Amino acid sequence: MAVFGGLVALFAYTRFANHPKVAISAEQPQIGRLTQLSDGFDSNRVDFTYAAERTVHAVVHVKTTTMQNQGFSNPIYEFFFGDRMDTKAQPVSGFGSGVIISEDGYIVTNNHVIDGAEKVEVTLNNKHTYTADLIGRDPDTDIAVIKIKEGSLPFITYGSSDALKVGEWVLAVGNPYNLTSTVTAGIVSAKARNLNILGGRGDRERTGASIESFIQTDAAVNPGNSGGALVNTKGELVGINTAIASPTGSYIGNSFAIPVTIVKKVVGDLIEYGKVQRALLGVEIKDIDEKLAKDKGLDKIEGVYIGGLSEGGAAEAAGIKEGDIIMSINGQNVNSMSELQEQVSRYRPNDKVEIEINRDNKKKQFLVTLRNMEGTTKIVRKDEIISILGAQLVEVPASERSKLGIRGGVKITEIGSGKLRSEGVQKGFIITTINNKPVASVDDVKSILSGLKGGVYIEGVYPNGVVAYYAFGM
Repeated sequence: MAVFGGLVALFAYTRFANHPKVAISAEQPQIGRLTQLSDGFDSNRVDFTYAAERTVHAVVHVKTTTMQNQGFSNPIYEFFFGDRMDTKAQPVSGFGSGVIISEDGYIVTNNHVIDGAEKVEVTLNNKHTYTADLIGRDPDTDIAVIKIKEGSLPFITYGSSDALKVGEWVLAVGNPYNLTSTVTAGIVSAKARNLNILGGRGDRERTGASIESFIQTDAAVNPGNSGGALVNTKGELVGINTAIASPTGSYIGNSFAIPVTIVKKVVGDLIEYGKVQRALLGVEIKDIDEKLAKDKGLDKIEGVYIGGLSEGGAAEAAGIKEGDIIMSINGQNVNSMSELQEQVSRYRPNDKVEIEINRDNKKKQFLVTLRNMEGTTKIVRKDEIISILGAQLVEVPASERSKLGIRGGVKITEIGSGKLRSEGVQKGFIITTINNKPVASVDDVKSILSGLKGGVYIEGVYPNGVVAYYAFGM
């Protein structure tokens, strides 16, 4: 009976019950949509292991030792003779990163990493430590070159920062917080950023004018990363990590690197000449915004506006006028002061560049021969006397001379390793006499000290009016 009942039930289910029909077919892929998603995208590009392995051994840890005057008091002495604060030079350590750029030991880092250092030590990724020699430095771009006596070193090859695109993957390689061999990844957030952090005026080319055209990324960069490498996914150097924008001093989302186009030119000049060959157009420039375009009757908001010309400068000599708008340099479009500075910074004095100008809403071409900061087309070489002093000197403006009641003098605008710093001379000091001979120009300093052997006695005044005297041997 049980078997009979089961057969009846099975017959009724298969005969009368409604069942959904299931069809199995090979679904055709949506070719158009898939092509759109994958066009220009390769999953292999987000694998950073190749770039990391290729670069991590060529980024070094840089340790500096600087002597700084620190005050201290003697309570027993003060009890009998009153308050007195003495100073004593104490060693202070700093740290950063550097990038090996040649097999024979040339290393590029930031100027602010080694500025004022009495001693620079470099530790490789294999933990070997070397004392480095300073080859040259350029405060205007925050680039310095040091060298260690070692061969067959791993190094990073130059890439192209011009070819970088916003949204492209990059890696920051360095030593944040003394944590060696650290690699972080991010994308290029923007290009040609001007942060006004190097202390110069960006609107006018002049001695001491900073050049800022940073690559902005969201790769994590922290204290200690300065001087480290920014590389593309091929492991090529595209920038030198320099700064972060943060109210806390630590990374919060934006970091900035000097483009390799600027780095390559500055490094080459420092190695070959000991001094950067700064090429100038001789113009005062402004970014064009909607208000300026309306005031000047411009049909488009593009290019860089020329607000003034240096008398006898390169631009004036070529026929460029105040009110002209620079559209491009050697075919490279420029739409901001930082882009213009970056383009000009890759050339040397006496180089000729083709400049497209918008004048009265009409395009004109000018061939401009660039000049140096002295207004000539000659190569400027490192001066031995100035190198020994370890300072950059400029003549004192008449207004400042009048305020301090001095007839002449040269002012120290930058000071690094050398005779002056070792004797405690500070930035801003104005040298008025050397060995009782009046000083009115940088040439006077060179003339007095040239060939001198023995003691040097310097007298001068600080901007606050304090008179000071220093002595050292040559």
